[in-house]
Parts: sequence; C-alpha cells; structure tokens
Amino acid sequence: MAASASITSAFKYPAYKGLWQGGTIYFMGNAMQAMAAAWLMVEITGSSFLAALVQTAVFLPMFLLSLPAGVMVDTTDRRRLIVTALAVQAVTVSLLAGLLLAGLAGPATLLFLTFVAGSCTALLSPAWNSAIADSIPRDELPQAITAVAISYNAARALGPALAGVVFAQAGSGWVFVIAVLSTLAMMQAVRRFPPRPHPASRLPAERLWGGMLSGLRYARHSPTILAQLVRTMAYSAAGSALWALLPVIGQRQLGLGATGFGLLMGCLGTGAVAAGLVINKARVRFGLEPIVAAGCVAFAAVMLVAAFSTIPAFVYAALVLGGAAWMAVMSTFNTATQTSAPPWVRSRATSMHTLSALGSFAIGSAFWGALSDIAGLPATLCAAAAVMAAGLLLARPFPLRMGEAPEVTPATPWEKLFVVDEPDPEAGPVAVEIGYRIRADESAAFLDVVSQMRAPRRRDGATFWRVYRDLGDASRYVERFIVTSWADYLHQRARTTLADQALETQVRSYLLPGEVVTTQHYIAER
Repeated sequence: MAASASITSAFKYPAYKGLWQGGTIYFMGNAMQAMAAAWLMVEITGSSFLAALVQTAVFLPMFLLSLPAGVMVDTTDRRRLIVTALAVQAVTVSLLAGLLLAGLAGPATLLFLTFVAGSCTALLSPAWNSAIADSIPRDELPQAITAVAISYNAARALGPALAGVVFAQAGSGWVFVIAVLSTLAMMQAVRRFPPRPHPASRLPAERLWGGMLSGLRYARHSPTILAQLVRTMAYSAAGSALWALLPVIGQRQLGLGATGFGLLMGCLGTGAVAAGLVINKARVRFGLEPIVAAGCVAFAAVMLVAAFSTIPAFVYAALVLGGAAWMAVMSTFNTATQTSAPPWVRSRATSMHTLSALGSFAIGSAFWGALSDIAGLPATLCAAAAVMAAGLLLARPFPLRMGEAPEVTPATPWEKLFVVDEPDPEAGPVAVEIGYRIRADESAAFLDVVSQMRAPRRRDGATFWRVYRDLGDASRYVERFIVTSWADYLHQRARTTLADQALETQVRSYLLPGEVVTTQHYIAER
C-alpha cells in the first residue's frame, strides 16, 4: 500500500516524534542565537561584511566538517557523537552568554564562539538526520523529511521574532541563555530515543579518510546524487545573498530595529512553513523540475523587491513568498538526495547535501557581503537574482529524480567469495577479473549492457574499470576493475543493490549455454 502523502503520518512513530520535538526546540534556539549574533554585529560595527560573516561563522563549519561527520556517523556510535557535540555546544554558548552579560564580548569573540557552536551543529547534524531516517519506514521518509523541514523553518520564523523581543527587552546575553536551554532539550530527546546501533558486520571498519573518499566517489559516479548536489550548491550560493544581507536591509533600507529584523526573518520562516504543508502533494502533482524552476524565479523576484523597496510591508509580503520558494526548492533537493542513497552511504549523502547547501551558503554570504560594501546593496541583490535565474540552465545537464527502492536496497552477491589465502585487509591494490563467454553474434549488445557496469563498480569503490576482448577467443570478454585494498573490495561487494544485481542478470543473459561467469582476484606484490 502506498504511503500517505500527509506529513502527520510520520508522527505515529514514537521515536520519530520524540526526535522531531527535540530537534524543533534545538532549531529554535539556534535560530535565536544566529539572529542575535547578526544584529549584535551590526550594532557593534555597522559593517555589512562583518554582519554577513556571522552567517559564514554559523554555516562554514558545515562545509568543513559535514563529510567527516558523515563518515563518523556511518562508522561510530551515533548517540555518543550527538551527545558529545551538544555538550560542547552548551558550554560554548554558555561562555558567550556570560561574556555578553558581563559586557566583555567583542566582534572577534562573537565570531569565534559562533564558529565553535556551528562546528558542534555540523558534527551532530548527519547523526541526527540518520537517526530520523532510521526511526521511520522508507516509504514514509519524504513526509518525515518535510515535517523536519517545516520544524526547521518554523523555528526560523518564530526564533528570530522571539529573539528580537528578548534582545530589545533584556539584552543579547539572555538570547544565548535560551539557546543553551534548547541544546539541553535536544540532548534529553536523544537520550530518551537513542539512534539504533549499527548492525554487526564482519567487514573491516572504514577509516575516516577512506570513508570520505568512498562517499565522494559514490557521489561522483551516481548521476542521481551528483545532479542533486550540483543543483543544491548553485541555488544556495545565489540565495545566500538575501539571508546574509537581511540585517543590512532591515537597518539601512527599511530603518528597522532588532524587533523589525526579527520580523523580517519571521516572514521568511512563515512562508517556508506554509509551503511545507503542501509541498508533498505539489511534488506528486507537478514533478520535481517545475517546482524547482518556480522556486528559483520566485526567489530571484523577492531579491529584486528587497533591493529597491523602502516600504516595510511590501518587503514583509515578498519575504513570505521568498521563504515558501526557499522551502519548496531545498526540501525537494534534500528529499531527492536522502531517497536516492543506500543505507551504507546515506549519512554521507546527507552530509554532502549539507556541505553543498550550507558550504556554498557560507562562502556565498561572505562574497555577497563583501560585494555589498563595494558595489552597494541594490546592485549586489540584482547580481544575486541574475545568478539565481541562470541556475535554471542546470536542469538539462543535471536532471532531478527520486531514487527507486531497488537502487537503495542491498542485495546478496552472486557468488560466495573464495580465495585460497585471504590477504590482510590493508593489502592492495586488488585487481578483479570477471570473465564472460558470450554468443558471438550478440557482442555489440553485450558491450552496450556490460558498459553500464562502469558506474556501479566505480561508485562502490573501484578506482579503475574497463572491459577487454580476449584476442585468443573471440567469444570471451573480461571485465577488469581495481580497488585500493582488500578491505575496500570486501566493502564494494557488500554495497551491491538490487538494481545492480538486475543489471548483472542482464549481462549474464548473453552467456553461451552451459557457461558460467568466472572471477579471478589478484593482489599487487610490487
């Protein structure tokens, strides 16, 4: 039976509901903290560049740490990773709150401690996302992801508005005190509903560097994942201009105070929440590409309104539309990424999505902030809108689609592995030769099919792949690929999916009657 399109269906699973609630409180605290830091920087320095750098300090750790964190999630205790990161973040934000209440925090301290807190968020995010994915059946995952996105954007709507009130009435330090409490709430949720432990495996554990390379290799040789990451990066880099320059828009162009700036952020979040309530049904009805195209055009138009309008009400209304467009596009990218990655690499795929989205957001924020100081606010937002519109040209070379269940479901390898003397896991490189004796009159069709094996072999671990014809036997062809080590080869075998196996079945259909596939393994000695 098909899964419900309603986002409320995800909440019948207690673990998901508990993690979602803890995450919502945590998102709220982080949104309040980011708003207070950005506005405080504007008040202290009056610099567009330094105000934009606050966004960079929040999101640059995602660029630097998301992929290593994703590897750690796939290979270590996720509960311990989340709790440790939250504890460090609580201590860091407590220190910042104390310094602000004592009047001792300057711009450098604000940026540094914001960066440290952002690093903690970067380390725990892939683990929390994978815990969310594991707490719910796969067919409910799109609804679950949308509910998380609504939670995140609702926090971005309410958090800044609440932070603006607290900032104006009690001072910036108390905003950070509330952020500490939200971190502790998240910690309690994870302790109550801990992520499931990794299944026991006899395979050698992946190391950090090797795990990062395998994740990058997977993305490079998976057209579905690669398209989503490229599109995410382009959209986020262009759209970061509006988010990063919003404090400047509020103060200089609209003449608003902290409360007004919080309302600007709230309008973006409100639009995002509204879009989240209908995005699943819209994706089913219209498809991915029309939603992304409409979102790009709408967000570009909102940046043009923000560039020239001096009427607060007009800008508020435009930002509601902008928030809806941002949510529609980014949640589509995120859902497509998470539904297209098999379990062994899902955390790394999520990390690479985060890296693409927030890494480009952080770098874009710094770039647009510097350009604003040089060229002015209207010219910068116009340039960002043009870049956003140009991103539509990526639809042809990088088309979007959701992954199918066979593409992410692990399969048992065809044959049991048999070697006389199994080498050390770190020994290598390892060369693997798979021989096929086929019907001579179907060689062209066979080559067309077997060539499709290049992508899954490279995606799952091979550094080299090629198919050869035996000059001594016109009916014999050899598929040959190389992996870095014996451990990498064992991991590659374990990563086979049902879709890969279906392709192998098609390849084997060309075998001569009575023939079987032969596999030989070679280990490098010199």
